[in-house]
Amino acid sequence: MISPLLCNVYLHYVFDLWIQHWRTHRATGEIIVVRYADDMVLGFQYRAEAERFLQDWRERLRKFDLELHPDKTRLLEFGRFAAEDRQRRGEGKPETFNFLGFTHIGGRSWKNGKFFVLRKTIRERLLAKLQQVKAALRRRMHHPLAEVGRWLRSVVQGYFNYHAVPGNLPSLRRFRFEVRKRWLRVIRRRSQRSGMTWALLEGFATQWLPVPRILHPYPLVRFDAKYLR
Repeated sequence: MISPLLCNVYLHYVFDLWIQHWRTHRATGEIIVVRYADDMVLGFQYRAEAERFLQDWRERLRKFDLELHPDKTRLLEFGRFAAEDRQRRGEGKPETFNFLGFTHIGGRSWKNGKFFVLRKTIRERLLAKLQQVKAALRRRMHHPLAEVGRWLRSVVQGYFNYHAVPGNLPSLRRFRFEVRKRWLRVIRRRSQRSGMTWALLEGFATQWLPVPRILHPYPLVRFDAKYLR
């Protein structure tokens, strides 16, 4: 397994410089490139160019004795016109894709009908994180509640710091709710005569568990500076 730092150094030549040349000399439509280490998503205005790029990219990798992961590489229709185009052809809803911990879904705002990309925490990632929290809570079963509360606050806040993006509030609320459930179960396991109830735990949750809110708004909101006149 190669570190993200080494991967970035290597792919700077193998991919970054090459795709810039490809974009300038071969593409006629717009291209969007997002890469983190060896994970990347590319958006093409024209399907024909996406298909041509995929073929050229495979040939480029073969020069370095590399290949694309067969289970993680796919060509899909996504974007502002995907739903209408697929409906006109009698096909189903546009596909979704997973990238950097989120499932990306194309949608439209109910307010103005504008297209936007909805990002939701990948379900398997959420369940895996809850499993880690459960195991860690069991190891802290007999620790003071305040100590466990402080630890849980850092865990939940850390989770929110990454996943608190627009459209993902339901997943954040579910994570907080499921953490509370697991905390209650562990407290009850401490003693058969435990009087801890969901209502009593609510007080601890209010004190220690952060309330989910959007921490990473869309760029138009994030960079919307307002000046006094």
